[in-house]
Amino acid sequence: MADPAPTEVTQLLHRIGDERIPSGERSAGTDRLLELVYAELRRIASRIMSRERVDHTLQPTALVHEAYIRLIGGADLAWNDRAHFLSTAARAMRHVLIDHARRRGAEKRGGGGQRVTLEEDVMLGPDPDLELLDLHRVLDKLAAQDERVARTVEMRVFGGMTVKEVAHVLGVSERTTNDDWAMARMWLARELGETPE
Repeated sequence: MADPAPTEVTQLLHRIGDERIPSGERSAGTDRLLELVYAELRRIASRIMSRERVDHTLQPTALVHEAYIRLIGGADLAWNDRAHFLSTAARAMRHVLIDHARRRGAEKRGGGGQRVTLEEDVMLGPDPDLELLDLHRVLDKLAAQDERVARTVEMRVFGGMTVKEVAHVLGVSERTTNDDWAMARMWLARELGETPE
């Protein structure tokens, strides 16, 4: 991922999270932050949506905007840096997609659910290995057992983040992240009754 104005992004994130800053200045900061990270968020959303079904009603722009509103409107506005912000954005996009799938009545397998794949390119796609809501359910189960591994999956699948970026956010080595990713794919495949690739 390109790193637009990393120093300015980090400074803005700290400023937005500082409750001592007047709300008007914080609001101006969130506007500037969106300018700086919008292209990156849009690329993530486009990657996620590029392999969705053709008639999907949620578009990448709407996914970015809804996720951003959730991020900025949330109670916790404390981000360490750009990578931490993008990992939080990945989580927000996950929840936007899950909420959208639920609204479309996709709770049951075969009920028009959105499908995802755990291939190395970690894209959402129409030629599914598993359904989005199933992934959400088992990710929650995985998080109860190992939060770091679940966050790795979330950042890779929903954020499109590289192993290096995930390692940075989680404060672990790239080797650990690769091991977590490999283990997560096997665990998820088993939980979902799929054959690991």
